[in-house]
Amino acid sequence: MIKKITLAVWCGILLLSCDFRRKDKIADDNAKITEQALKDSTTVQLIDSLYDFGTVAEGEKVEFSYRFKNTGSKPLVIITASASCGCTVPQRPEKPILPGETGFIKVVFDSRGKVGENHKPITVTSNANPAFPQLMLQGKVEAKKQP
Repeated sequence: MIKKITLAVWCGILLLSCDFRRKDKIADDNAKITEQALKDSTTVQLIDSLYDFGTVAEGEKVEFSYRFKNTGSKPLVIITASASCGCTVPQRPEKPILPGETGFIKVVFDSRGKVGENHKPITVTSNANPAFPQLMLQGKVEAKKQP
């Protein structure tokens, strides 16, 4: 009985250690891609940096796609796009933006529970030098009218 328990514990440890190595390899690969992208820096010009959605009713979802242009000579790689809270979800382009091309970062803001003035910064990490400027989503959310 003790041998079976010991064997089961060792098998569990072995399986867990294999999983960690795989995650470490994925993290290392992502770090190498990020490092290479930062070495090959380019420049970016924002076409849209601020979107004012005006006034919406609580519960509505606001969608907007910020436009930007790669004005450099190397592909522009968007590594991350993140917002200050979970109510604002940015979607970065999966493929690099080639020199001279225009790219988009789509943002969806869920106004549920966000009554009042809202100012949501979106931070973008890329291989742009100088750094990709911060994007801003703003507007007012009015409470639902009670019947």
